[in-house]
Amino acid sequence: MNPYVLIMMLSLMILGTLITLTSSHWLLAWMGLEINTFAIVPIMIQDKHPRAMEATLKYFIVQSTAAITLLFATASNAWLSGQWEIQYMMHPLFLTISIFALTLKLGLAPTHSWFPEVLQGLNFLMGLTLATWQKFAPFALLMQISYTSPLLCTILGLTSILVAGWGGLNQTQLRKIFAYSSIAHLGWAFLVIQYCAPLALMTFFIYTIMAAPIFMSLHHLQTKNMNALLISWSKYPIMYLILPFSLLSMAGLPPLTGFLPKWLVLEELTKQSLMCMAIVTSLSMLLNLYYYLLLSYNMALITPPGNTPATLTHYLLNPQSFFFLTTIMPFSLCLYPILPSLATFFML
Repeated sequence: MNPYVLIMMLSLMILGTLITLTSSHWLLAWMGLEINTFAIVPIMIQDKHPRAMEATLKYFIVQSTAAITLLFATASNAWLSGQWEIQYMMHPLFLTISIFALTLKLGLAPTHSWFPEVLQGLNFLMGLTLATWQKFAPFALLMQISYTSPLLCTILGLTSILVAGWGGLNQTQLRKIFAYSSIAHLGWAFLVIQYCAPLALMTFFIYTIMAAPIFMSLHHLQTKNMNALLISWSKYPIMYLILPFSLLSMAGLPPLTGFLPKWLVLEELTKQSLMCMAIVTSLSMLLNLYYYLLLSYNMALITPPGNTPATLTHYLLNPQSFFFLTTIMPFSLCLYPILPSLATFFML
């Protein structure tokens, strides 16, 4: 893709997200979502691979369906109430339709089946964009309307955690595993969005910090399945040593960064007297922990059989291309000591 066209598409993608974040009018928010969707489609197909074309087409159809559903719900609510303001979404039927349209855009369960298939057809950098930046605008809209339907949001959040945990168990493709991981972490944020919206935002922010070095590392390693992890130590040994700790941080093991949001979410559920919900959610962590431990085990404790050093591929590390990666990698591991400051920043 021409660099000028790429810069223009990235600028439109950022502009669409900012329009949605700064608008209090449903029509303007919808317009920002559409600008964001149409800007990222040309970026997704720049690889010119059949799988990328298929994933882009699936993404476009799903996002268009969600946008049409959201526009129908908001227009119907404006017709009944005379208000286009986001805060005035009070009709229960159209509120439910709007929530499901936004969950379809986010890829939350039960409207999640498209997300792993789309990520499977894209590279890791594009997958990182879909798992983080593209979910920020719909998530911000959900934060503004979720307080009117707490039971539905709680059920959707718990369903996403359970479905993502069971769905990722039998996967061997890394992109599908991290797609289900994204669904699970967004479910954790969605579980408390109606009780403590700043905590949900902090959970999503920490997930972005943890996901960025993992997706970028796997992109540089050119590793697409579990078996390829066995020989990844010959490519970038230093990255190979650090990546298992990032995976364990994503699993939520203390004292790594990933333990912060899960601890605070369980604490918030306990404050709301939702003990059964907290117990089920904490037990569901074991499902995600299983495939993260499996990935770490394949990387750190297994040597590929029959491979001599002469048959392995070796690469030299380019410091310039890894500057951003080496900058954010410590944040995905070592944010636990600054938990009080981080929590205070988001809870203000």
